[in-house]
Amino acid sequence: MWLAIAKIVIAAILISFVSWLSGKKTGLAGFLTALPLTTLLALAFSHIEWGDAKQSVEYAKSVFVAVPVSLLFFIPFFFAQKFNLGFWACYSSGVVLLGVGYFIHSYAVKYI
Repeated sequence: MWLAIAKIVIAAILISFVSWLSGKKTGLAGFLTALPLTTLLALAFSHIEWGDAKQSVEYAKSVFVAVPVSLLFFIPFFFAQKFNLGFWACYSSGVVLLGVGYFIHSYAVKYI
């Protein structure tokens, strides 16, 4: 129970801090968000909770494949000005592209 509470508190602090920072220093917040902070936390939490090195390695490999695929989310934002897209249009299109990315990820992890 305490582990679950600690995980929630640590993750909430991290997300809240970066969200707050985005209003003050956008570039730094973007850099911190791009760092694998969530992955570092999730891998450590997972290994502490389950204690299975093989599972942790498979998890890390899945994340490795997912990182470049997850960049599909940002593609609509690059075309926002060219196509006069608002935030929610970019956001929802990005979520759809993430769905496509999930299938790419599912296929790719079978071969690593």
